[in-house]
Amino acid sequence: MSMTKLLKEGPKVVNIGVEQFYADLKTQKAEAVSMEWKPPAAGEDLLARLKKLRKGGN
Repeated sequence: MSMTKLLKEGPKVVNIGVEQFYADLKTQKAEAVSMEWKPPAAGEDLLARLKKLRKGGN
């Protein structure tokens, strides 16, 4: 999108997961769509590695 077109038409927003941000955009009459998204849950292996790093291990 060219800068001229962006300034003339305004940005279009895709909101991913932050409900308040989307609500604020709609309050300002911004063109926006929202997707419900949450990061995947961490597996036990990842949690064990993070605990090990926190303790200073490799």
